[in-house]
Amino acid sequence: MHFFIILIWQLAKEDYLELRQEVNDLQEYSNAKLDRVTRYLGVLADKTRKLDQFALESEARISPLVNEKKRLFNDLLTAKGNIKLFCRTRPLFEDEGPSVVEFPDECTIRINTGDDTIANPKKDFEFDRVYGPHVGQAELFSDVQPFVQSALDGYNISIFAYGQTQSGKTHTMEGSNHDRGLYARCFEELFDLANSDLTSTSKFNFSVTAFDLYNEQIRDLLSESGSTLPKICLELPESSVELVQDKVDNPMDFSKVLKAAFQSRESDTSKFNVSHLIIMVHIYYSNVISGENSYSKLSLIDLAGSDGQILEEDSGERVTDLLHVMKSLSALGDVLSSLTSKKDNIPYENSMLTNILADSLGGNSKSLMIVNICPNAANLSETLSSLNFAARARNSVLSLGSRDTIKKWRDVANDARKELYEKEKEIQDLKQEVLGLKQELKGANDQCVLLFNEVQKAWKVSFTLHSDLKSENVMLEDKHKIEKEQNAQLRNQVAQLLQSEQEQKLQMQQYDSTIQTLQAKVKSLELQLNEAIRSGEAKSVSSEKGSGVSTISKTVADGMDSSAVTKKLEEELKKRDALIERLHEENEKLFDRLTEKASTGGSPQVPSPFSKGTANTQPQDPGRNDRRSMDVPLQLAMDKTDGAGALVKAGSDKVKTTPAGEYLTAALNDFDPDQYDSIAAISDGANKLLMLVLAAVIKAGASREHEILAEIRDAVFAFIRKMEPKRVMDTMLVSRVRILYIRSLLARSPELQSIKVSPVECFLEKPNSGRSRSSSRSNSPGRSPVRYVDEQIQGFKVNIKPEKKSKLSSVVSRIRGFDQDTLRQQQVTGGKLREIQEEAKSFAVGNKALAALFVHTPAGELQRQIRSWLAENFEFLSVTGDEASGGTTGQLELLSTAIMDGWMAGLGAALPPNTDALGQLLSEYAKRVFTSQLQHLKDIAGTLATEEADDASQVAKLRSALESVDHKRRKILQQMRNDAALLTLENGSSPIQNPSTAAEDARLASLISLDGILKQVKDITRQSSVSSMGRSKKKAMLASLDELGERMPSLLDIDHPCAQRQIANARRLVEKSVREEDDPAPEIHHAQRPSAELGSGTDTDVAQWNVLQFNTGSTTPFIIKCGANSNSELVIKADAKVQEPKGGEIVRVVPRPSVLENMSLDEMKQIFSELPEALSLLALARTADGTRARYSRLYRTLAMKVPSLRDLVGELEKGGVLKDVKS
Repeated sequence: MHFFIILIWQLAKEDYLELRQEVNDLQEYSNAKLDRVTRYLGVLADKTRKLDQFALESEARISPLVNEKKRLFNDLLTAKGNIKLFCRTRPLFEDEGPSVVEFPDECTIRINTGDDTIANPKKDFEFDRVYGPHVGQAELFSDVQPFVQSALDGYNISIFAYGQTQSGKTHTMEGSNHDRGLYARCFEELFDLANSDLTSTSKFNFSVTAFDLYNEQIRDLLSESGSTLPKICLELPESSVELVQDKVDNPMDFSKVLKAAFQSRESDTSKFNVSHLIIMVHIYYSNVISGENSYSKLSLIDLAGSDGQILEEDSGERVTDLLHVMKSLSALGDVLSSLTSKKDNIPYENSMLTNILADSLGGNSKSLMIVNICPNAANLSETLSSLNFAARARNSVLSLGSRDTIKKWRDVANDARKELYEKEKEIQDLKQEVLGLKQELKGANDQCVLLFNEVQKAWKVSFTLHSDLKSENVMLEDKHKIEKEQNAQLRNQVAQLLQSEQEQKLQMQQYDSTIQTLQAKVKSLELQLNEAIRSGEAKSVSSEKGSGVSTISKTVADGMDSSAVTKKLEEELKKRDALIERLHEENEKLFDRLTEKASTGGSPQVPSPFSKGTANTQPQDPGRNDRRSMDVPLQLAMDKTDGAGALVKAGSDKVKTTPAGEYLTAALNDFDPDQYDSIAAISDGANKLLMLVLAAVIKAGASREHEILAEIRDAVFAFIRKMEPKRVMDTMLVSRVRILYIRSLLARSPELQSIKVSPVECFLEKPNSGRSRSSSRSNSPGRSPVRYVDEQIQGFKVNIKPEKKSKLSSVVSRIRGFDQDTLRQQQVTGGKLREIQEEAKSFAVGNKALAALFVHTPAGELQRQIRSWLAENFEFLSVTGDEASGGTTGQLELLSTAIMDGWMAGLGAALPPNTDALGQLLSEYAKRVFTSQLQHLKDIAGTLATEEADDASQVAKLRSALESVDHKRRKILQQMRNDAALLTLENGSSPIQNPSTAAEDARLASLISLDGILKQVKDITRQSSVSSMGRSKKKAMLASLDELGERMPSLLDIDHPCAQRQIANARRLVEKSVREEDDPAPEIHHAQRPSAELGSGTDTDVAQWNVLQFNTGSTTPFIIKCGANSNSELVIKADAKVQEPKGGEIVRVVPRPSVLENMSLDEMKQIFSELPEALSLLALARTADGTRARYSRLYRTLAMKVPSLRDLVGELEKGGVLKDVKS
C-alpha cells in the first residue's frame, strides 16, 4: 500500500513537471513569433508612412507644374488669337448641280460668283482653317481639341456653328450614330483629360444645362425631366434666369441628358430654324493640397439659320422670328468685330444671346466659330453672306506689326511651346514615379493586411492557449497541494495500520508459541496416562486398592487440567479468527472511506500507472499539435490568394515575362532528380521549388497573381507530372499549387460559376451511423465511396469515442482526483490525431468531389464547418458554458486541423496511372470551359450564317464577323492542342467535342465570293459614270456583268438576292448611258465562250456544288467547289490560277487515289497540271509517297462534303485505297 501511494505521487510529479515545461516552451515560441511579426509590421508601417509622405510631396510638386503648364498652353492659344474662324463645306446632293466652291489651300476658300461683268469672277476668303466636303468629324475635332483642353484648364470657351438652313450646322454639332458630332466628342475629351489629370488629392465634377433662345426668350429644355435637380442662376444685366443643372459622371450620362433635351425641343419643330440651341458644360475643379478651386464652362451653340430673305407669303409670326434671328446674329457679329478690333466698348447688351455668352466671348476666354456653307449655285447669295459675316470679324484683326514684331511673336510662341513640352515631360515623369509609389504602397498595404490577419489569428490562438495553460496550471497547483495533504493523511493512516498489523503479528506469534507449548504438554500427558494404565494392570489387587485410589484421583485431576487447557486453546483460536476477520473488515472500511473521499473531493489529474503510456503521451502530442495549429493562420492566409490567375490563355497571346517568372521557369525545367544522391535530397529540392512558387504568387499580390501563374503555368504542370511517379513531393504543397490554378480558372470563367458542391456534412460520418464502409475506389481505412457533386456521397468516418477504462483504472483515477468531464477532454491524443490524419489522407486520394469542395470553399470557412460538425456529433467534445474556458476548444481545433491537413495531403497525392484529384478536377474544368467556348462560338457563327446581306457594307460586316469568330475558334483549338497533356490526364476520358462548322464555313466562302462580285460591280458602276467612255467599253461592261451573273451558282441561296439586285442596278446604269442602240449579244456570247469551254461539259451534270475554304496563312484563301456527276465521280470547280482569280474557273473530274498508286512524282505532276492550281498546291509534297498520302487525305476531305459520295469513301477506306501512307 505504501509503495502504491509513493508511485502515484511520483507519477503526478513527473506529469506536472512535463506540463510546466510544455507551457514554457509554447509560451516562448508564441512570444518569439509575435515579436518577429510585430517588428515586421512596424517596418511595414514605417515604410507605408514614408510612401504616403512622398506621395503627398510629389502631389505638391506636381500641382505648380500643372498650373504652369495650363498657363503656358493658354499663352500659346492667346498668341494664336482668342477668336478663331473655321469654314466647312457640306457635300453636294444629287440634284443640286455643280459646285461653285474651290479649295486652293487649307486656309483659303474660293467662290465662283458667275459675274461675267468683272475681270475675275472668283472671290477668295481666308480662314484659320478650311474643310472640304470629304473631311469627317474626327479631323474637324482634332483642331477643336485645344479649346476643350483650355476649358478644362479653367477658361471659358464658346464654340458656334453658323450658317444658313441645311448647310450642316446641326450635323457638325450632333453628328450621326456612326460619326458623332462635337457635342459627344467634346465631352468625351473632357472626361478623358480629367481622368488622365486626376490624382488622389484633386477632383473634377461636370454638370450640364441645355436651353434654347427663341425670340429673345430663354426656354429650359431640362425643366420637365429634372424637377428635383439643382439649378444654376444666369445673371443678366436686367434680370436673372434659373436653369436646371444636371450632374453627369460619364459620357453615357451626357448622352442621356442630350437625348432628354432634344426630345423636349422636338415638341415644337416649327421653331428649329429660328431658335438658338445652347448646351453648357460646367466644370468644377478642387485640389485638397493646394486648396485650389476653379470653375469654367464650355458653351456649344447651334445658331439659328442665317437666311435673311423675307418672302411675301411669310406670316407675321414668321417675319417676327426672322427679325429676332437677324438681330441676334448681327449683334454677335458686332461683338466679335469689336473684340478682334480691341475696342473698349463691347456691345453685349444688344442681344440676349451676347448677354448670356458675355463671359465666354471677352476677357481671357476663347471663341471658335465654324461657318457652314452650301456648295451649290442656288445658295450662292447666302453662301457669300455667310462668308462676308465671317470675313468681317477676321479682316478687322489688327496687324501684328512689322516683320521684326512678327518674328518676335513667333519666337515667343516657339519658346512657350518648348517650355510647355518640357513641363509636360517633367509632369509625366513625376506621374510615373507617383504611379510606381502607389503600386508599392498597394503591395505594402496588401502585405500589411495579410500580416495583420495572421497576427490577429496568432494572437487569438496564443491568447486561448495561454489562458487554457494558465488555468490548467492553477488547477494543477491547487490539486497538487490537495494531493500533498491527502498523501500525508494516507501516510499517517498507513503507518497506523502497519503498526497495528505489527502488533497483531506479535500477538499471533505469541498465540502460536503458547499453542505449541500446550500441544506439547497435552502429548506428554497422554503418554504418561497410557504408561500409567499399562503399569496398573501388572500390580496386584491389593496394591490396586491401596494405591489405586490415589492414582485415580491424581489422574482425574490431571484429566481435568488437560480438558481446561484444550478448551482455553479453542477459545484463543476463536479470538484469533475473530481478530483476523476484524482486521479484514477494518481494511475494507478504510479502502471504502478513501474511495468515497476521492470521488467527492476535487483531486488533481494524475495519470494512472496502468495507462501510463496514454497519460504520458497526451501532454506532449497535443502540445505539438498546438504548435502546428499556430501555423494554421499562415496556411489560411496563403489560401486567400488562391482566387486570382487564369488557366486558359490564347495560344497566340504573348505572356508577359518577369524576372521571378523566368527564374522559376528555368528552375522547374532544369530540376534533374538524377543529380541527387538520395530520395530525401530529391524530396527536399522538389518541395523547395513548390514553396518558391507559392511564395512568388503571394509576393506578386492580387493584382499580378494571374500574370505570374500564367507565366510559369507550363513549367509547373510539367514539373508536377514529372515528379509524380517518384512520390517525393509534399502533397500538401502540390494541393496548394493546384488550388491556385483552379481558383484562377474559376475567377476568369463564367461557365464555371454555376457549379454547386456538396456541403461538408456530406463528407463526414460518425462511426456508429450504420452506413456502409465499402468503397469503390480503395479499401483504405476510413474510406467510403464518394460520388462527385450531384450523386449520393458517403463521407469520411471520424473514429473518435470515449476510451473504455477498467474498473481498477477508473477507481485509481478517481483516487487521483480525475472527474468524468476532465476524462472526456483527454480522449484526443497525439497518436489518435496522427491516425485520423492518415485516414483522412487515404479518404481524399482521388476524391474529386472533395477537391471541388476545397476549391469552392475558403479554407477558414471549411475548417469552421468541420469544427461545428464535430461539436454537434460528439457530445464529449461539445462546448458548454463551463467548458468554454477549458481545453475543449483546443481539442476541436486540433481535430479539425488534422482532418483538414489529411484531406489536403490526400488531394495532392497521385493515384497511378492517373494524377491527383485536384489535377483531375482542373482537367475537367478546363474541358468544360473549352466546350462551352466552342459551343458559344458555334451559336454565334450559326446566327451570323443565317443573316441576309442587303448591300456591300453588310456583306463586309458579315464576312468580318464570321472570320473573327473563326479566328477565335482556331485560337481555342490551338490552346486545346497546347493543353493536350492536361486534358488527357485520365485513361479513357471523353475528348472535347468540336462542333461542326461546315454550314458556317460554306456561308463564309459564299460571302467571300459575293464580296468579290460586289467589288467588281462597284468598279463597273464607277467606270460607267465617266461620260467620255465609248460605247464599246460600256458593252464590254455589260458582258462583264453577264459573267458575274454566271458566277451565281458559287453562292449560297441566301446570298443570291443581294448579288442579283446589285448586278441589276449596275446593268440599268450602264444601259442608260449607252446612247446608240447596238446588239451586244455577239460580244456577250464571245465573253462567255472561254468559261464554257473550260467546263468541258462536266459542270452541267452536277446537281449541287459544295463550297470548301482552305486557309493557308495568306490574305486570300483557296476556294474549291466540289460535287458529283451521274457516274459517281468527284468533280471540282476552282480558279485556274491562284494569283489570277479573274482568269475564270475550270471544272475537272478528280481521279481516284488508286490511279496514283504506282505513279512517279513527275507523272503525278503531269496529272495535277490539268487540275486547278489550288488542288495541286494542296496535294503535292517533296516525295511520291508524301504526295500520294496528301492527295488521299485531300480526296477524302472533298468527297465527304458530297453526300452521294460518302458511301464510296467508306468502300475505298475498307479496300485500303485511302490508307494514309507517309515516306
